[in-house]
Amino acid sequence: MSNSYKGSIHEIGEKAMPEVSLLIPQIGEGLHEARLVATLKKPGDKIHRDEPIYQMETDKAVMDVESPYEGVLIKWTAEVDSIVPIGGVVALIETTSAGDASGESKSEIKEEVSGSSGEAGGNSQIRLPNVPPRTRAYAKSKGVSDGQLAELSKSKKLMPDDIDTFLKSAAPGSKEKGGEFEEIPMSSKQRILSSRLQRGSQLVVPGTISVAVKWDQIERQRAIAKDAGSDFQPSTFTMFSFAVVKALIEFPSFRTTFEGENNVRTYRHVNLGIAVGLPGDELVIAAVEDADTLSWVDFAKRTREKIELARGGRDQISESVIVSLTNMQNFKLRDAVPVVVPPSVATIFLGEVYLGLDQDSQEMKMRRFANIAMTFDHRLVNGVGAANFINLIKKNVETIETIL
Repeated sequence: MSNSYKGSIHEIGEKAMPEVSLLIPQIGEGLHEARLVATLKKPGDKIHRDEPIYQMETDKAVMDVESPYEGVLIKWTAEVDSIVPIGGVVALIETTSAGDASGESKSEIKEEVSGSSGEAGGNSQIRLPNVPPRTRAYAKSKGVSDGQLAELSKSKKLMPDDIDTFLKSAAPGSKEKGGEFEEIPMSSKQRILSSRLQRGSQLVVPGTISVAVKWDQIERQRAIAKDAGSDFQPSTFTMFSFAVVKALIEFPSFRTTFEGENNVRTYRHVNLGIAVGLPGDELVIAAVEDADTLSWVDFAKRTREKIELARGGRDQISESVIVSLTNMQNFKLRDAVPVVVPPSVATIFLGEVYLGLDQDSQEMKMRRFANIAMTFDHRLVNGVGAANFINLIKKNVETIETIL
């Protein structure tokens, strides 16, 4: 397999840097196009040679594609879920040396889903050599199953028009061996999340800890804001989020992620992620960038704006968002084990408010509590560091009036 390039010389300061185009590799005979499933890097990120940078789907498999170049990603030229011809440009990379752009370079791929057994990644797509990615994508959008595609493609190569013809002649609903069922395509957001979760299960070494925090001070601050009658009405969750930001300032290990295999990258600022649920059980991330530079009022307003964008379907996840919050208070869940998805280093769960026995009182006294659970990547953070971090969050929550 080879990945040629289209190049120019890009001036950076006094040094001329080659700019190359990353192409969809040819991985077998008879393939003409592929679907861009997910991008694993964002513009401005450093790229190492042989590092996975995107995922693509052909009718043979879904696979990671590794970069043949060392450099910096300039931009993606194709959108996620788009169909790109073999040899088509998907990204522009500024290479670190002219040697990287000379001649042809090998482009390595790693299969995430292969054949009909689905042994890698747990996904079981059927290998359909007569179904191009464009037709498969169109069939999924119309609710046609892989089983139906397998039957239709036994004698000929399928095109989108063939799918339309099949749907016109088919009776309502789908009937397969084992009874009737409805099969619909997974949404693009869920496919990307699923891909990241599968990758995370292979990389992350998770550790989970939890702590109970006194919640009455946050509720008191919420009541004060409500009684003020102004337009500024931050929620208790927003106050909790600000308490987490203040803790992240003091713990750079929770602003650190892997850069390649042997290096780590520590971000100077806090880019906080907040999980937002959408109809249909979809999940996107609202990102509050540079949260540590914002005052309390500005943080609350920015958080509200970002969550509203997420509710509109805009996923704001990026590689710099390495700590995310998930709020389950309204679902009456007290405890959970959150999941960490690379490049994130931690996910923090906030549970429902409940009445518990005050352990600091000599008398039998009930107080309002909420549980915080955190799963962290043990490759980057050890137990003592994680314990100190979550205890600082606890302290910030219980003395919230001092940081607002």
